[in-house]
Amino acid sequence: MRILIDECLPRELADELVGHEVRTVQEAGWAGLSNGELLEKVSGSFEVFLTIDKRIESEQKVPGDVALITVRAHSNRIRLASAPARIASSYE
Repeated sequence: MRILIDECLPRELADELVGHEVRTVQEAGWAGLSNGELLEKVSGSFEVFLTIDKRIESEQKVPGDVALITVRAHSNRIRLASAPARIASSYE
């Protein structure tokens, strides 16, 4: 699955999504774009857009070919799983 991680989430999250083609907004060269511009670019390029911006769905039109996943957290300083947890998930 092709997944794009929003710039407001830690880049290291990409390492946790084993078995998927994952890029960050920064890696795609789309840092600094408005949410609307970003969603237009995501459409046709990625299947999943992962963000922590809980307002994006109510403020923007999400393209029909993109699954929007909103991470719920107290802040964007998310602690990521340890390496053994990543290894274990790759064998499931």
